[in-house]
Amino acid sequence: MKRTSNARPLQCSRREMFSLAGLGAGLALNFPSPMEAAVAAPAAGRQLNRFPRMVQEYFVRRVREAEQAGIKARAALKTKADAEAYVDSVRRRIAQCFGPLPPKTPLNARVTKVVERDEYRIENVIFESRPNFPVTANLYIPKGRTFPLPGVVGACGHSVNGKAAEPYQSFAQGLARLGYVTLIFDPIGQGERLQYVSPDLKPLRGTGTSEHLYAGNQQFLVGEFFATWRTWDGIRALDYLLTRKEVDPKHIGVTGNSGGGTETTWLCGIDRRWTMAAPSCFVTTFRRNMENELPADTEQCPPRALALQLDHADFIAAMAPKPVILLGKEKDYFDARGHEEAYERLKRLYELLGAPDNIARFRGPGYHGFSQENREAMYAWFNRVTGISKVSKEPPLTIEKDETLWCTPRGQVADLKPRTVFSFTREKSQELRKKRGEPAGKALTDHVTAALRLPKRAGVPDFRILRPRSKRGYPTPHAATYVVETEPGIQAIVYRLSDQQLLSQPPREHKRALLYVSHHSSDAELREDPWVAELVKSEPEAAVFTCDVRGTGESRPDTCDENSYLHPYGNDYFYAIHSIMLDYPYAGQRTYDLLRVIDWLYSYGHEQIHLAARGWGAIPAAFAALLSAHVAQVTLKNAPQSYSLIAESEDYSWPLSALLDGVLQRFDLPDCYRALEAKKLRLIDPWGARP
Repeated sequence: MKRTSNARPLQCSRREMFSLAGLGAGLALNFPSPMEAAVAAPAAGRQLNRFPRMVQEYFVRRVREAEQAGIKARAALKTKADAEAYVDSVRRRIAQCFGPLPPKTPLNARVTKVVERDEYRIENVIFESRPNFPVTANLYIPKGRTFPLPGVVGACGHSVNGKAAEPYQSFAQGLARLGYVTLIFDPIGQGERLQYVSPDLKPLRGTGTSEHLYAGNQQFLVGEFFATWRTWDGIRALDYLLTRKEVDPKHIGVTGNSGGGTETTWLCGIDRRWTMAAPSCFVTTFRRNMENELPADTEQCPPRALALQLDHADFIAAMAPKPVILLGKEKDYFDARGHEEAYERLKRLYELLGAPDNIARFRGPGYHGFSQENREAMYAWFNRVTGISKVSKEPPLTIEKDETLWCTPRGQVADLKPRTVFSFTREKSQELRKKRGEPAGKALTDHVTAALRLPKRAGVPDFRILRPRSKRGYPTPHAATYVVETEPGIQAIVYRLSDQQLLSQPPREHKRALLYVSHHSSDAELREDPWVAELVKSEPEAAVFTCDVRGTGESRPDTCDENSYLHPYGNDYFYAIHSIMLDYPYAGQRTYDLLRVIDWLYSYGHEQIHLAARGWGAIPAAFAALLSAHVAQVTLKNAPQSYSLIAESEDYSWPLSALLDGVLQRFDLPDCYRALEAKKLRLIDPWGARP
């Protein structure tokens, strides 16, 4: 096929985009501060880490359990009525993930430019999905046809230039040449919709994935979900498309690739108006992504989805029995096995609903992307549904320059002085602060327990005793290592520092104990951080312990990418976002580890515990100190000043693992700090939004 192109190839994988964006724009999210680096860097290559796969295998087990529960529920479906009830159930559960949608406000749509071509014209459109929150889009309208025609909303994947990327121009133009009115719009953080730009419109937080994580992680603090915002843009795009007289509302499709495949999938689950869909290079299973150690953007991980036994296929099931084709690639990083599993689940559901021909799948031979063969499979599917064309082969295309498709004068909505995602987050945080007041006493502990989703504790944890390591350079000559099982498959690593060698269970010599919770690694910080050494020396009459909660220190994961722990898209984020899908926040899991260690210490006669922590460790330490009656004293260094400060700062660097979904609807950290004054709280050098 002859193809002329003036556009540069700006489509790339999510992982590639993240790396490029971070290098090119000084990405500021979850990279170590100088203080963090001072602790972490010297230990590189020699830091103790005897349980590097523990967290990964725990999450694999949890995700498998969720998947099996869903498989069991679907296996119980025997009749059409069962299948219809299942579809209704799926829709209700999806609504729980995405939360209430905002009210529909005026679109205030306007056409800023018209581009005339041989068989179609392109209208460059701006509409508002929320007040003063502009969406830039291109509307492709066929020429020489009798209206109304079928309409299609196109969702972009992770391309730097959004709707102008060649694969996305291609399918929009191809659909128009075949007789479809097609609206394709820029996602938040891509194309003309960067949220963080300098005065000269250069990206401050990268583009695509980097912006999605940066805005989306922060949104969790106020109970928002970034995919709800992304999906709402798609719903309002459909609203706009249906205002056009050229469009036949009886035939409305949605398609997209990669991140656009994500949005297509979510839109199938949320909006009932679609009559056909073709998600490309996204649909697989959550289990395959977890087992393959594949991080996904914030918007690709719906809160509570795993806890509610939802999987990718269920979002398509919400649209059943309407026609859907699942598009994939044999060599995609979205596992083709999961793609097949999703199809088989849907096939059985569609059979029960009496529409087996309305579900199909196609996998092209190559790598991830909306390649020509996948686009042509989409054209054929839509043609089958609408009958608009007998031709499914892609016509010759002419790819436009980015500037031709701009809806704004200089290619960025920032020129229009609009609202940003961050401005909404800040405003909501301020509103929540006024509403919640300053909870205290039982109301506060109830709020904290509920936010952390803490399981009930019973009995004394079992533990292992590891052989001692010598000459580590700790403040004391010896340290015993105890591996405390906090829940099945998870161990907290506890060191007992002493002047004499310990080879057995902890001695019952002291009622008072000092328990230090590490920032990143007890082993490294005992050797490298002078403050920790001073802390140990300050308690000569106490038994001294340190603790690495899950995913830190001795169980720091070695998954996803090599040395990815501090990377915004690395393994600490990977488990934090899956924790949100499991409705068991990572901060809650780490707090639970600490509470179980405190229970264990109490069982050995330590009735008064001085709980001390630094940095990331200060968060579970603050919560555990509030909830445990055995904690008599609290010292926190470099604890976050408040979650509100993080939510209301455009420049922040706390990782998702430190944040709590919806926390500011209930309480803030200063409420906990006030309560801990009764336990002699000392706050040393608290960190702001950006440590």
